[in-house]
Amino acid sequence: MLHTDADLAQVLHTGPFHLALRAALAVRGLPLQRVQHHLAGRGVKVGVTSLSYWQQGARRPQRAESLRAVRALEEVLGLPDRSLLRLLDDGDAREAERPAGRSYRSLVEASGVVERLITGLESPVDGGLHTVGHQERVRVGAHRELLGRDSLQVVRAHRDGVDRYLAIHHGDPGCDPSRVRVRAAENCRTGRVRWDAETGVLVAELLFDARLRAGETYLFGYGFEDGTAGPSSEYVRGFSFAGGQYVLQVRFDEQALPVRCRRFARTSAGAARSARGDLTLSGQHRTVHLVEQGVRPGILGIDWDWA
Repeated sequence: MLHTDADLAQVLHTGPFHLALRAALAVRGLPLQRVQHHLAGRGVKVGVTSLSYWQQGARRPQRAESLRAVRALEEVLGLPDRSLLRLLDDGDAREAERPAGRSYRSLVEASGVVERLITGLESPVDGGLHTVGHQERVRVGAHRELLGRDSLQVVRAHRDGVDRYLAIHHGDPGCDPSRVRVRAAENCRTGRVRWDAETGVLVAELLFDARLRAGETYLFGYGFEDGTAGPSSEYVRGFSFAGGQYVLQVRFDEQALPVRCRRFARTSAGAARSARGDLTLSGQHRTVHLVEQGVRPGILGIDWDWA
């Protein structure tokens, strides 16, 4: 930890942002609760958790209100004008090439809810990651309900400092997200979980065991246990970024087998289904699957008909 004014002046010059903020807090001797109080007195609302993430390097202020808070922090900590903001402007977090992307608004009917829940977790909607490989297994139960799903996913960071992934679960009509269980498996652990009861949307924070640098990949596994909604008739996955392979398998209980299964694609949540193709249900394993080698931004899924 840097404790002198000379140390502080040096790190304000060299960055990175989080070390400069941490040094300023140490030199001024202000706990985060007091900093929050001073900010509130200036009409700026920011949580102690956010301040802690900023000085740890786990989050970077990006939204307009966060940048306003950084400007107020300079005043509270008695720092030169724009000394912290400059470090953010200079982009002290290295960025890698990021594939072309799409917003949640074009991919998810409940996009406003998803964006609100993500914002509540103090995370940018982008997240700093894009998927390069994803294997997903969906289980449908004896009452035709979505029992759960398991994912093994490989992501690549397109900026420095990323250490978590936000997994989204959108249950079928009637889903009770408060009863959905998040299961962290390989190379991650469960963080904060937020949901919206009306839409059945749940967003779970999956914390990595390492902080990634731009260009690095990370493999992790996780799942959702649901079983709270009525009959299921499809499973879809939205893709914000192009590239990578996606494999989806749906397994049915032997007590409830569909009469027909099809794969499909959609360019957006409101678009017609295209790329239709029948899928044959395997007799012994009661599964169907699809494989997409080069994913494009949009929606892929499998739907089925009950007798």
